[in-house]
Amino acid sequence: MFGLLFLATAGSSFGTYLAAIVLTVDVYDRTGSGVWVAALLIADFLPIVLIGLLLGPLVDRLSRRGLMVVSDVVRVGVFVALPFVDQPAVIVALAGVAGIATGFFRPAVYAGLPNLVPDEELTNANSLLQTVETVAWMIGPVVGGLMLTTWSPSVPYVVNAATFLMSALLVARIPDSRLRSEESLTRGHWRDVADGVRLVLTSAPLRTVLIVWNVVLLGSAAINVAEVVFAKETLDSGNIGFGVIVAASGVGLALGSYLAAPSLGSLGLRRHYAGSIALMAVGWGGAALSPTIWVVVPLVIVGAAGNGAAIISNQLLVQRGAPDRYRGRALATIMSTNYAVLGLAMAAAGALTDAFGARWIWAVAGVVYAFAAVLTLVVTRWLPVAPAEEGEVLDAHAEEAAGALVAVPGGAYASAVIGPEPVEIHLEPARDDSARGGLDRIASLLEEIEQRREREARRTAT
Repeated sequence: MFGLLFLATAGSSFGTYLAAIVLTVDVYDRTGSGVWVAALLIADFLPIVLIGLLLGPLVDRLSRRGLMVVSDVVRVGVFVALPFVDQPAVIVALAGVAGIATGFFRPAVYAGLPNLVPDEELTNANSLLQTVETVAWMIGPVVGGLMLTTWSPSVPYVVNAATFLMSALLVARIPDSRLRSEESLTRGHWRDVADGVRLVLTSAPLRTVLIVWNVVLLGSAAINVAEVVFAKETLDSGNIGFGVIVAASGVGLALGSYLAAPSLGSLGLRRHYAGSIALMAVGWGGAALSPTIWVVVPLVIVGAAGNGAAIISNQLLVQRGAPDRYRGRALATIMSTNYAVLGLAMAAAGALTDAFGARWIWAVAGVVYAFAAVLTLVVTRWLPVAPAEEGEVLDAHAEEAAGALVAVPGGAYASAVIGPEPVEIHLEPARDDSARGGLDRIASLLEEIEQRREREARRTAT
């Protein structure tokens, strides 16, 4: 069954990255405006932020296979419709719809993965999925660019629709029960949203990723924004040099993702995680000080390899740091914060690159990565060094944090839903701080507003 998910992810990822270049070129050719391109990029990643913050619990409550299939079918519809669209505003709107579908697809894949493979194979499975995503990231834009030299955007749009259709057909063959081991428990949508945020803040594995990776993304934003300026102006290597550096990043990401499994097996999660981020500091920090592109390229490969290896650590910490019944909302919440931080940091990096130059920005990114590596060692003190002991510790932290979610202020019984029928569960009085109580009060208020609107709608209908 993992083979089906692997092939589906490969097809979906290839389609996503093919679409990125084709949509960008199409919108720019129609408008000649950077503002419209910016609107397209915002429409692509903003839905992921909003889904994680507002709709993450749906990944736990709904069928994960169903979410993936529907996401692919929606994207098929988007790219079948695009050849018939002429208005830039409609293209951007359809890109936003595709972004919403992607925002559900990725959390569903990685939330369901631990149920699809044995525990001892989870690292290898994550490594393979991340590797194929990286390869798709390298190949998709190139194929899209080559297709645009021969055909109009309509042809790659249709090809893209075919990749998502293939993905939907493959996912549909996976039994839904293989993507979920526990029935989701719900206390109402907004309380579920609050539970997802609270779980990320209280589970040590999830909190580790939240803190460490958002710091890392500050450096990554600086690298990504200043990359073209560094290649074309600082190194004076032109468009070819920029392409070579981007390709080197792809090679490093794929290499790091592929080699992460043996590294984790020998070093353990804590040392692998910190070491991978330290490798990012060495690679990009060294590249910032390099005089020519020929020195920069191997260092970029080293830094990107660290990035690819660290991503596998993130996935393992999130997958093992949340029980299956909460895993989807935890993944979605962390992804949304990551994208939000990345977007804000990229906006700041643009202004800083203009003010101080690309070489200084890359050097600062190297320092940020070095700080993040040290921070990783500090915030993972709860992790044992020995790889053999990691699984039990991760599971214990996950269940402890999830158990704390059962308690709500006031005690007594609460109505929950397991499957189609409501079940009464006894809830002990909460023993928590004001932050947790504040989340519960906000969630309760939102639930009351929603229920009041439903009652008013029914009254109006009658």
